[in-house]
Parts: sequence; C-alpha cells; structure tokens
Amino acid sequence: MIKGIYRSASGMLPHIDKQDAIANNIANVGTTGFKKNVVFIKELARAEDKVKPKKTDWEKTVSSYVRVDQAPGAFDKTANPLDLAIEGDGFFALQSADGATVLTRSGSFVVDSEGFLAFDGGFRLMGEGGPIQVGSGTVSVGQNGEVQVDGSSAGRIVARTVADATKLQRLGGSLFAVPPGQTLTASPYAVIQQGYLETSNVDVVSEMVDMIVAYRTYEANARALQTQDSSLDNLMKNVATKG
Repeated sequence: MIKGIYRSASGMLPHIDKQDAIANNIANVGTTGFKKNVVFIKELARAEDKVKPKKTDWEKTVSSYVRVDQAPGAFDKTANPLDLAIEGDGFFALQSADGATVLTRSGSFVVDSEGFLAFDGGFRLMGEGGPIQVGSGTVSVGQNGEVQVDGSSAGRIVARTVADATKLQRLGGSLFAVPPGQTLTASPYAVIQQGYLETSNVDVVSEMVDMIVAYRTYEANARALQTQDSSLDNLMKNVATKG
C-alpha cells in the first residue's frame, strides 16, 4: 500500500511542471518570436538503471524535463520597414548594455535615441561589424541582410546560430542567452524578410487539450493516493483496535 501511495504521488509531480509550462505558453501566445516549452514525462530508463543504485519497480521516479520547441512560427505581414523576420534557421543577435550577446527570433525593432536599430529593453541589433546605426533615414533591408539608409549601406544583418539550440537558456519572452561553450556561427541559409514578424509557435487549441489531459492525469493520481491513504488509515485503526 505504501508502494501505491509513493507511485501515485510520483505520478502527480511531473504534471504540475506540465501545467506550469502550458500556462506560460498560453500567456505568451501573442509574444512575437516566442518559442513554446515542451515537457517530457518519463520513468527512469533501463540504461539509467544500470549506472544507478538498484531500485524496485515502485521506487522508480516518474521524472520530467523541459525543452524549447524551436519550430518556426507563421509570418505576419506588417509593412513596417523596421519589422524583420528570419526565414530559415538562426536568430537575430542583440547586444545588451553590459556587452553580452542575446538571441531572439523576434524582429520587432525601433531606432533608439542614438540612431541604432534596437530591440525592446535597449538591446541593439548586431550586424556583421557591430551595432547598426541608421539615424533618421529611410531603412531598406535586403534578403541577404544588407541594410541601406537612403540608398547608402549601413551594415549587414547576419542570422546567428549555435551547434545545439537545445542548450540555449531562456531569459524570458523571446530572448535566449548563449551558455558557455556554445559558439555563435552564421546561419548559411537564412533569409531576412522586411516588413514581417514571426508570430509565436504556440497552438492555443493544442495547448488547451494538453492542459486538460495533464489535469485529468494529475486528478486520477490524486484520487488513487487518497483512496490508498484512506485504506491505510483504516488498516492502522483496525490494528490498534485489535491490539
């Protein structure tokens, strides 16, 4: 009976993580360039069992881990010349105030007080040779990333990527940090589309279905735990009475 209580409780915990991830996905459905979190739930694999202390079946923990789904979102045409989208792999490289590089798929840019193309929060868009300054002129961006202001070259946007995008660390919204050991490289097949924004890759209907399934599974485990706890309580009372 103790085994059943343990397994029911172990089965509940990963679904709390899943509900949290789904709630965050739904909250960011309108965030440009947002990439949804996907939660995987599993028991300890046989391969893991070989290198870990021997466990009985009832002691095996039901675990979960989260990864970011980097699948592209749909393109929304805005006709704003400062709105950019990347067709293909890669991210816009941004520079934070402390000089760190931050990545995003959201290309919603503005011109800051010093005339540089910038992202919300003060991050400047990094080009091939550093931040891109456009001043107050008319901005045109080619599919190869070439930025022109009133017909004159102002720099070139290069989509950046890493060898393993699953290692990127989410900072919030559509922003990602590059962890130590990951080298940024140019994405060779990326195409820049001016006047478009990439929407979130969250499918609200799918997320709602997953939320209901996760809740029902959590609820079933909770009921099983309550039933076993009640049975154990009755057993202990009977033993005490007979004693």
